[in-house]
Amino acid sequence: MSYLDSITTEELRGLTEPQLRELCGEIRTALVRNVSRTGGHLASNLGAVELTVAIHRVFDTAVDRLVFDVGHQCYVHKMLTGRAGEFSALRTFGGISGFPKPRESVHDAYVAGHASTSISVALGMARACALAGRSERIVCLIGDGAMTGGTAYEGLCDLASSGLPVIVILNDNGMSINPNTGGLGNYLKRLRLKHSYLVFKKRYRAFMQRMPGGRAVYRLTHRMKERLKRSVLNESMFEQFGLAYSGPVDGHDIGAMEEVLRWARDQECPTLVHAVTKKGMGYTFAEAEPGKFHGIGPFDPETGETAPSSSDFSAVFGNEMIQLAQKDPTVCAITAAMTEGTGLGGFAALYPDRFFDVGIAEEHAAAMAGGLAAGGMKPVFAVYSTFLQRSYDMLVQELALAGQHVVLAVDRAGLVGADGETHQGLLDVAYLSSVPGMTVLSPSSFAELRAAMHEALYECRGPVAVRYPRGGEGAYMDCSEGAAVRLRGGKRRVILTYGVLVNECLQACDLLQEEGLETGLVKLNRICPLPEEEILGLLDGCEILLCAEEAEESGSIGMRVAALLERNGMSPELLCANTGNGFVPHGSVPELRRLCGLDAAALAGRMREAEHG
Repeated sequence: MSYLDSITTEELRGLTEPQLRELCGEIRTALVRNVSRTGGHLASNLGAVELTVAIHRVFDTAVDRLVFDVGHQCYVHKMLTGRAGEFSALRTFGGISGFPKPRESVHDAYVAGHASTSISVALGMARACALAGRSERIVCLIGDGAMTGGTAYEGLCDLASSGLPVIVILNDNGMSINPNTGGLGNYLKRLRLKHSYLVFKKRYRAFMQRMPGGRAVYRLTHRMKERLKRSVLNESMFEQFGLAYSGPVDGHDIGAMEEVLRWARDQECPTLVHAVTKKGMGYTFAEAEPGKFHGIGPFDPETGETAPSSSDFSAVFGNEMIQLAQKDPTVCAITAAMTEGTGLGGFAALYPDRFFDVGIAEEHAAAMAGGLAAGGMKPVFAVYSTFLQRSYDMLVQELALAGQHVVLAVDRAGLVGADGETHQGLLDVAYLSSVPGMTVLSPSSFAELRAAMHEALYECRGPVAVRYPRGGEGAYMDCSEGAAVRLRGGKRRVILTYGVLVNECLQACDLLQEEGLETGLVKLNRICPLPEEEILGLLDGCEILLCAEEAEESGSIGMRVAALLERNGMSPELLCANTGNGFVPHGSVPELRRLCGLDAAALAGRMREAEHG
């Protein structure tokens, strides 16, 4: 009998222990089968199976609010809320998202794609409930490294002072993407080792419940028990915050999890449940390499092997960092829990003294980079475009205002594909360009990335961002020199672009050339500050200008070029092709380019329409 395809919340609560084990096995099989086809976040979800089942047996997420932190842990939740049959289309264009999406289901309480915010969101929901006189329970599931982010502690501090009965479930799997680093990771390791107290507590409670009048005795001896607890296990950090605390508890023991969640549900104060889980649980390959199977592309479920992949921008960046560090002992690398994702694994192994993984703490990373620069080092902070958004204040205050020479290696710039709205790197062009003194380089090939890193470190002053996409280079593999260059002749019609979108633009020029519409192509290697004199010279005589970019329209390069031309008395017909001012959904990058009108056919069509009026 299969449970997963049609199980309801009521049926889930009625399952016996053997049936629950069978259900969990079905869930793991479905996770491996579907993620092996579509790619996605596997190891974190395998580790959260029993924990999520227990949550759904205790809470009704159609009414109670379950807020995810690092929403990639939500696959099991989606399966248990009527979406198991949709997982064959996970993260594909038009299919279900790999993150919580309220528009998908009433069971998804809040959008969650980045880390460390769930406690703050949950507290806001709890305050709204209190003000409106509602009684639903507010639960947040945090973990997979999210407790290394400072926002989580801001939320905890406010939650404790609020006195509201928010339940925080800490899914402690010892990992974010790479193993957790820093003081909190070490603290949680120590807590996990103190099971002697937990065994005593469980036996004591069972004994008291069997005694005649045991409940009364239990209440009378509560104070004695608390004193004994403190003598065996010091008060946890979370209790010192002011939260009721229970744990650590085995997150793979559904019965134990249900017991502690019911206890938490009955509290009338902020509560933290500390669950210990194993990332990748139940799938041998993911258990052995949880980092590899954190976010993975399609793979062979029988062997765990992925298809051989060609080099990508992240790997080229990582190799170039090694080359730079070999020659220059002041070159340092910083990452925020993304060692492998940013290509810095090799650097970390070769230069551990100059490598700093600060956990999911991008604000701290940016500020620390400023301190390293002030001390005479050349820090390079490798970070995904959307994660860098958290550090905007530090970019302004600790880097630009302080005049510190820090290099930001901005990975996943532009469209990233299957991770969707929360990870599309479409805002960095605008927010980086708004920072006074910031230089922004946008290489289009591996060779240009290597050249840009050298330029950023040795030819620029102040903060410098080198932005590059996820994945590999296209047909354009050259290394052009200068801040702005002409790649195709033709002055009357011109396409202006930057980054890897140059490949679509070159194809568009070819399509137009076949129709007798010679079209020039100008590529910017530096997008901030704009190379104004070079642009004016390269666009001299232009009558139709198409600015194409994988970026939001507001603050786009097209808008800035338009203002530049107007100031200088040039007035070509201006066309802007970008991603608009909304959020772009998940899908493959080619699909999303077609959706946004940024593929070669659409770009050629825009120019053709302008030519023929």
